[in-house]
Amino acid sequence: MTQDPNAEKNEQAAAETGECSAGNEAADFERKLKEAGDAVLSGSRKERERGRSAAAKEAESLKEKLAEAEDQKLRALAELENFRQRKNKELADHEKYAPMRLARDILPIWDNLGRALEAAPQEESVQGFVEGVRMVYDQFIDILAKNGVTRISAKGEKFDPNRHESIAMFPSDEPAGTVLEEARPGFMLHDRVVRPAQVVVSAARPAAASEEAPSAGEEKGE
Repeated sequence: MTQDPNAEKNEQAAAETGECSAGNEAADFERKLKEAGDAVLSGSRKERERGRSAAAKEAESLKEKLAEAEDQKLRALAELENFRQRKNKELADHEKYAPMRLARDILPIWDNLGRALEAAPQEESVQGFVEGVRMVYDQFIDILAKNGVTRISAKGEKFDPNRHESIAMFPSDEPAGTVLEEARPGFMLHDRVVRPAQVVVSAARPAAASEEAPSAGEEKGE
């Protein structure tokens, strides 16, 4: 039986068409596979970028919180140091000026002892007793001095209202405002006044008349 030549051609063409179709399908599959891979890679890249961005934001937030916490710590330390310094100063001042009340209570007794010495009789028979009182009188001042209480200088000084209390003023040849006499001693505890010194202060003398009053004859022009 004779074979048809056209049939062979047709079969060959069909075979070639099938091969071409299969090749196209394979190429299409590879293309889709590549696109899918690219999509996966692109998505993964975006996820990584979003992750890095979120991590960066979180890191920045943590840095800000850390800086704020550090600032609060420094403020707290500064306040604590200020509080400590204030308390130390208060304690130092309390210790420094603790004798103030005692000095104010003792000084009137010292004043009375001084008055007793001034009024003491001069008889020799009582001089031993007077000397004993004088020793106690001096001992009061020694004890006060050991505790930082010192006498305020007054006589001959310029009147100072912060340390002196004027009880009288008299005209004097001394410059106005000079302390002439001390009526009662004053005392200081370091830089604070325990009690001011009571003093008599000089005042300016009245100005003398520059011209004498004219006599009766001069008034008449005689």
